[in-house]
Amino acid sequence: MPNKRPRGYQLHWRPRPATCELLVAVDRVLARYAEQLPLTIRQVWYSLISDGVLVKEERTYKRLVEVLGMARRSGCIPWEALRDDTEIAAEPVAYEGPEDFRDALREAAEGFRLDRQAGQHQRIEIFCETAGMVPQLVAVADSYGVPLCSGSGFNGLPAKRGAALRAAADGHRGLRIFVISDWDQSGIHLSSALAEDVAAFAAVDAPGTEVVFERLAVTEQQIAGHQLPTAPPKASDNRSFTGTSTTQAEALPPDVLAAVLREAIEAHRDETVLAHLLQREEHQRRELLQRLGFEGPPRTS
Repeated sequence: MPNKRPRGYQLHWRPRPATCELLVAVDRVLARYAEQLPLTIRQVWYSLISDGVLVKEERTYKRLVEVLGMARRSGCIPWEALRDDTEIAAEPVAYEGPEDFRDALREAAEGFRLDRQAGQHQRIEIFCETAGMVPQLVAVADSYGVPLCSGSGFNGLPAKRGAALRAAADGHRGLRIFVISDWDQSGIHLSSALAEDVAAFAAVDAPGTEVVFERLAVTEQQIAGHQLPTAPPKASDNRSFTGTSTTQAEALPPDVLAAVLREAIEAHRDETVLAHLLQREEHQRRELLQRLGFEGPPRTS
């Protein structure tokens, strides 16, 4: 029996009036968080709940998934506006010819960077439970040279041991890890397990190194302050949890999360040290371009 689900582009899609109203509301959300795109569908869903467009029920989420799928297939919503965190891709590197390679070489040289955490009293890293939020967090953390781990990083031993090994290789200066996870049994358990495991690895691989964990989101204060949608704790999960309700990290507005992360990073950065490093970085970048035969200042994108 043939599958009747839509396949490929659906340029002739004509949504019903109620669906059109939903898409208008989605457009408002995407415009509001233009600087944080791409969003996950769940982030859009939570924004629509906060806007009073949808109710927090699994059926409304499933409907939104279907609608946004058709909206992208039909061209109503740009593909780049939404992110699917299940996709893993690997493409081989190839060039059209020598000139294409030369252009890529210049682009690589223009992207030359030093370790932007060099000289700071603490090295900062970020662990995020939800992989789909990575691009938004990277948009904030990248300019500070702060690395980010997500998804299996909470449970994966290599990621947790890796944090301790990086602390050891970094001269045993302090390590501060920002944690972003759901406010529920699973999110709290993952956070505590992460802290315990990294600290245990560091005690052996980086003895004497201070390792500090700081939960950035979601917190009970953020839930109350931003009136985030909540749900009862899962009765089937008997792990310790002090909260009376649960909230996913994606419920926190993307611009708020970006501001929280930026403020947290800057609170532990010496701006003078970073400014001097950026000056040295720019000087070395220009020298590198000249050595490679690329005249003139770096191109601006």
